[in-house]
Amino acid sequence: MVEENLRIHTFAEIPSPEIFSSQIEPKNVPAVFKGCIKHWKAFSKWNPSDGGLIYLQERVGSVVVEAMRSRSAPVFYGDIRSHERVPLCFSTFIEYCLCLLENRDGRRDAFLESQKHSLAVSDTDQALLFGEAPQQFYLAQVPILNFENKEHKQLECLGEDIQTPVPLETKSLASVNLWMNSMNSRSSTHYDPHHNLLCIVSGCKEG
Repeated sequence: MVEENLRIHTFAEIPSPEIFSSQIEPKNVPAVFKGCIKHWKAFSKWNPSDGGLIYLQERVGSVVVEAMRSRSAPVFYGDIRSHERVPLCFSTFIEYCLCLLENRDGRRDAFLESQKHSLAVSDTDQALLFGEAPQQFYLAQVPILNFENKEHKQLECLGEDIQTPVPLETKSLASVNLWMNSMNSRSSTHYDPHHNLLCIVSGCKEG
């Protein structure tokens, strides 16, 4: 039986910065805020089912980002021996996602094999995506804004589509990062070194 003070609480109304700081944050347990980012431009513009991938591709272009490649997909373990970070053009990752989206109900590996030569990506990225046994890629912690290292923000152009959520308006943020996956995946239970607010623009996350 989970103790009451350790339960995850869901808030239908967005708390003010004062209430967040005095009543929610000190408990040091997860909390869910519904509707916190519905006013963001990203909420509509990044939606994959409504042209969001094309928007992102045109907005960001061929900027090189770090993608996480897993040998244990669809599970991403915290153990660094089970995954690696690889440089990948953002536009290539979007091409990869679009390809998978076309075949969301079919066999991923067979479809990718049939489509790999038609993808508009470089030879280097072709080798990265298809050169070994089928693997899975996702973008993990790619910086949109980084207040500690202002040079490290490959996706700065996407900052215009987001805003600081109301509960954090009085906080000093260290960074704002994009997490984006090409398909369903799971990650192992882990602790993060910093407190985070995960804003879900599209899709869902279960804990």
